Amino acid sequence: MKKRDTLFIGLMLFSMYFGAGNLIFPPFLGVQSGTSFWLAISGFVLTGVGLPFVVILAISLVKGGVQTIGNRVHPVFSTIFMVIVYLSIGPFLAIPRNANVAFETGLKPFIHVGNSSLVLFLYSVVFFALVYFISLNPTNMEKYLGRFITPILLVSMVILCVVGFVKLDTSFLAPSVAYEKGAFSKGFIEGYNTMDALASLAFGIVILTAIGQKGVKDRKQLTKYTLKAGVIAGSLLALVYVSLGMIGVKMAGSGSFDNGTDILSNASTVLFGTSGKVLLGLIFTLACFTTVVGLTTACGQYFSKLMPKISYKWIVLAVTLVGFTLSNLGLNQILKFSVPFLVTAYPITIVLIALTFFNRYFKNTRAVYGSTVLFTGVFACLGGLSAFGVDLGPLQTMREVLPFSSYGLEWVVPAIVGTLIGMGFGVKVTGTSQYLEGEG
Repeated sequence: MKKRDTLFIGLMLFSMYFGAGNLIFPPFLGVQSGTSFWLAISGFVLTGVGLPFVVILAISLVKGGVQTIGNRVHPVFSTIFMVIVYLSIGPFLAIPRNANVAFETGLKPFIHVGNSSLVLFLYSVVFFALVYFISLNPTNMEKYLGRFITPILLVSMVILCVVGFVKLDTSFLAPSVAYEKGAFSKGFIEGYNTMDALASLAFGIVILTAIGQKGVKDRKQLTKYTLKAGVIAGSLLALVYVSLGMIGVKMAGSGSFDNGTDILSNASTVLFGTSGKVLLGLIFTLACFTTVVGLTTACGQYFSKLMPKISYKWIVLAVTLVGFTLSNLGLNQILKFSVPFLVTAYPITIVLIALTFFNRYFKNTRAVYGSTVLFTGVFACLGGLSAFGVDLGPLQTMREVLPFSSYGLEWVVPAIVGTLIGMGFGVKVTGTSQYLEGEG
């Protein structure tokens, strides 16, 4: 495969990752972390860049991809988990979130009408019609996203960040209460909000398909080119996160802000006047659009394989229509369900991928995968319920006494315990099997 092809696939992967959450959360982290910024952004980059990269790499290493990884727990678990992930990062959460953010920042600031719901409806019609058109033919994604849209997005980002570094000259302020202690772990948890590790579970099939269309079939070569594309995408993401975070740091003394969108909107106005809104609107629209296209395509490819009787075209249409409908509910309603889901899904994803890299040491023993996911999943679900506002009673006390609970990582020790139990049980079963074979 040519170097140029690798570059464009890497740019395509970057554009698929880089959506609403990637823009909103780094500047808000910058405002809140202050002098603890570098610790906080390091944690954020670890889960916002490092973890997605590792997930993509793990998928490329395993024949059959993420479905095979899930099957090591149990085929039923694999299917249920992946369906939930695809629906959540697809039509039920990430797609409507991105479409709504694109409207809130790309068009709403420029309109002055009483009925914004009607404008949102009309905007969504055009937005999702374009998404449907590009997603219909995945072979053209590299051309549209990697060669055309991403360069425009990157140039816009460079203009905003470079001018911000030059013109904004504010000293680092003291961190907020949330970042006074444990800034790294706080940034680590905030990195969940990008949803990119979960998106990697879906994007893996898209990237492998794109590389395969270039004539690469050998598993080692697929992994090699996936690694290169991931490095390109990951490097750009890390650079953008740090840059947006620094803009947040420098805007901290300019007032109080409710979210990252508010920070970037004020920063662009300070830097460029009224034309700053146009630049910011372009950045958000392109970022959200490319992510929605990537997620729609990934959902289409996954569900058309899961249900062969339904064509890719009809799956894409269904995903587009559901995303269109939910995007008109409003951003606040969409975000209400995002954090609890992420707190539940991320720990399970992390342990599955970690086990994949250490698979050689326990030889694909199902007991290890099952026990680890069970122990992790119980505490991940408790964390999700707590984030949703459910009163856990005595269970909450149990969570709080676990190590790392103050950092939102109470599932770590149960995951280790589950792994050790699974390894012990696996060794016992293997030994018994060998004994019985010897008796026979």
